[in-house]
Amino acid sequence: MSNKSLVSIADYSKQEILAILESAADFELTPNRKTLDGKVIATLFFEPSTRTRLSFETAVIRLGGSIIGFSDAATSSSSKGETLNDTIHMVSCYADAIVMRHPLEGAARYAAEVSPVPIINAGDGANQHPSQTLLDLYSIFKTQGTLENLNLCLVGDLKYGRTVHSLLMAMSHFNPSFRFIAPEELKMPEEYKVFCRKKGIKFSETSELNENFDDADILYMTRVQKERFLDLMEYERVKNVYTLKNEMLANSKTNLRILHPLPRVNEIDPDVDSNEKAYYFQQAQNGLYVRQAILSKVFR
Repeated sequence: MSNKSLVSIADYSKQEILAILESAADFELTPNRKTLDGKVIATLFFEPSTRTRLSFETAVIRLGGSIIGFSDAATSSSSKGETLNDTIHMVSCYADAIVMRHPLEGAARYAAEVSPVPIINAGDGANQHPSQTLLDLYSIFKTQGTLENLNLCLVGDLKYGRTVHSLLMAMSHFNPSFRFIAPEELKMPEEYKVFCRKKGIKFSETSELNENFDDADILYMTRVQKERFLDLMEYERVKNVYTLKNEMLANSKTNLRILHPLPRVNEIDPDVDSNEKAYYFQQAQNGLYVRQAILSKVFR
């Protein structure tokens, strides 16, 4: 695997994470650079994406690079049966780095192992989404002034939610406390609870949203992901299990900020959008600066 690839948030040390956040703050002040002048970046999205793909592509353009790739696997030769191995080797002939989203867990790790150019994981199934995690950390730092000793409530699809898996691992550097709020069918996988125990991270679990986040600094809402369910009846049972409403925030801390990787469906009522504690749209904007920082690190 190229040592410039970003497959898992575990690929970055605490110092590297903090350096990315510092670089992102610099890009927020001056986003237009020539850092990638003459570089070609391939964006291979085997799964649908709006924010991740567009923010990566905007980051490349603002850094002076060029983009090739596809946003629909049906338009690529994978629809004809081409293997991921062959796709990666072929695309690496044309591009200096590859940003890839894929529905299979472990696909990004495999791609990084066979690719002669760096791979940036833009989400692999229910596994990891490291660039989302870095923009989440940047959003948390901007709103809280620190990453240390924070209380985070993670809500919704904690079983298949790759963003919460990556966030939990990244926050382990900063002495967090977690509350996992999910229905039984979507509980945080045991492997991540084992990770917390090994790291001495405090956590609790509940299935109730109301009044279970009043001591939280960050309320991280997630969508129940229909595309991850093999049993659609199970999806129908849990799809609307939580909806955050404005009145539920009455007793929350003044510094609370609500994050969501987006897209949302019904888990945040539109009446929350006008609340000063809602930060999910700014969070999405932060993705541009963080992804500029990631791309710059790849070619440093």
